[in-house]
Amino acid sequence: MAISVLDVAFVGLALWLVKQTLSRKRSSLPLPPGPPGLPVVGNVADIPTTQPYKTYIEWGQKYGPLMHISALGQPLIIVNDVKIAIDLLDKKSALYSDRPTLRMAGELTGWDNTLVLQHYDERLKEYRRYIHRFLGTRSNLERFHPLFEHESRLMLKRIVESPEDFAGLIRHAAGAIIMKMTYGYSIRDDKDPFVSLVDQATTEFGDVTDARKVWFVDLIPALKYVPEWVPGATFQKVAKAYGQTLKDMADVPMNWVKQRMAAGEAESCFVTDLLEESGRTAQEERNIKWAAASLYSGGADTTVATLHTFFLCMTLFPDAQRKAQEEIDSVIGPDRLPTFADRHRLPYVEAVLSEVLRWGPVGPIDIPHLLMEDDVYNGYFIPKGSIVFANIWAMLHDANTYADPMEFKPERFIARPGKPAEQDPRACSFGFGRRACPGMTLAETTVWLWIATALATLNVSKARDADGVEITPSGRYLDGTIAHPEPFKCSIKPRSPATEALINYD
Repeated sequence: MAISVLDVAFVGLALWLVKQTLSRKRSSLPLPPGPPGLPVVGNVADIPTTQPYKTYIEWGQKYGPLMHISALGQPLIIVNDVKIAIDLLDKKSALYSDRPTLRMAGELTGWDNTLVLQHYDERLKEYRRYIHRFLGTRSNLERFHPLFEHESRLMLKRIVESPEDFAGLIRHAAGAIIMKMTYGYSIRDDKDPFVSLVDQATTEFGDVTDARKVWFVDLIPALKYVPEWVPGATFQKVAKAYGQTLKDMADVPMNWVKQRMAAGEAESCFVTDLLEESGRTAQEERNIKWAAASLYSGGADTTVATLHTFFLCMTLFPDAQRKAQEEIDSVIGPDRLPTFADRHRLPYVEAVLSEVLRWGPVGPIDIPHLLMEDDVYNGYFIPKGSIVFANIWAMLHDANTYADPMEFKPERFIARPGKPAEQDPRACSFGFGRRACPGMTLAETTVWLWIATALATLNVSKARDADGVEITPSGRYLDGTIAHPEPFKCSIKPRSPATEALINYD
C-alpha cells in the first residue's frame, strides 16, 4: 500500500499537536484578548489571507491593540499600536529579535541564509555589522552621492523618453545603484542577467511567503523529511527549484567579484572592501556572500515600491506636487537639479518623503518576530515561542496619531505655531529593534533624491483614455510581503524645455 504525503501529514500533525500541548507553559495571567477559536485548530479559519492588516484593525476595535490568536497550538500576537510595538520589540529586543522557522521559505528553499529570515545568532549580528559599517550613516554614503545623482538623472531621462514604462525604469535605476555599491557591477541597459536572477529569486520568495498560500510543511514540520517522489510532495520540487535560484543569486555575482579581484580589475564595493579586510576564511566568505545577497534582495524591491507609491500619490494628490515644486523653484531655481546639499533647505520635499513612507508603507505588516522567553506586558502573559506581528499599516493610519490618515498631507510633518509636527513614520516604517532594516539610511537617502529631482523636472498627472476622460488610479495595493500599488497609468511630462535640458545634459 502506497503511503501518500497526506498519510504522513495526519500522523505528523497529531504528534505535533500533542507536543505543543504538553510543552506549553501555563500562567495565572491571561493571554491578550482576541477572537475565540475552535478546539485544537484554534483560529486557523479566521486568519486573513488578503490584506490582513485591515482585518487586524477590525479585530483591534473589539479586542484592543494587543491581541492573541492561535493556529494549531501556535500562539500568534498581533500589535496594532506603535507604543506597544516599541515597548516589546525595541525596549525588549533581547527577547523579541528571533525569527520563526519557516520550513518552506527558510529551511527547504534556503532564505534563512539571508538577513530577512536569519535566526537571531552570531551570523545575523555579523551581517548587520557589515552593512552598518558600509552604509549605516549618511556620512558613509557620501562617497556614493555622485553615483546616486548620475543614476537619478538617467532614470528621469529614460522616463521622459518612455513614460509608459516608468515602473520598469524605476526598477532598473534601483538595481543599477545597489549592484554598483554591492558588487562594483554596472548593469546593462537591456535585460541584465544579474538583475534578472535577483528579480526571479525575489519573486519566488514572495511566492513561498505569500499569506494566501498554505504550505503544509509549515504547519507540519515533519513533512520536510518526506522525499519528493512521495505522491503529493510537490512542495519539495518547488523548494529545490527555488533553492537553486537563490543559490545562484548569491553565488554568481560573488564569484564574478572574486574573479575581478584575482585579475586586479575589481572596483571598490561592499564585497571587495569586506574581503580585503577579512582573513578570507570559508566562514567569513560565506557571511560576506550572504550579507551581500541580503543587501540587494532586501533593498531593491522595497525602494522600487516606495517610488511607485510616490508616483501614485503625485497622480492622486496634485496639490502636494504643486507645493513641493514651488518650494524647489524658490530655493533652487531653474538652472540646476537638487542635490544632497539642498536637502536641509527643502522641508516640504522632506515632508513629501515622510508622507510617502506613511501613506503607503512597503511592509504593511513587519516581518514576524519570535519571542525567545516568556514575557508579561500590562498584565498579559505572552508565552515563549509566540510569533509577533507588528501591524505597521495600522500604526501609520491611526487617527489618534495622524489627522485624516487616509489623506496625503505632507504638511502634517512640518511644525507650525500651536501645532507640532505629527509623529515621524520612521518610528515604525523600517521595522523595530534589532530587526529594523539595516539599509534604512540608504533607502531614504536615495528615495529623497529621486523624489526631489522628479519634482524639479516632471509634472505627474492622471492619464486620459481615448475619449479624453481622466483615468483615476484605484489606489489599492497588491498583496505580498512587499506592497506595491496596483499597476496604474499616469501622465509624465517635463515641466518645461529648461528642465528637460537639465535631464538630457551629458
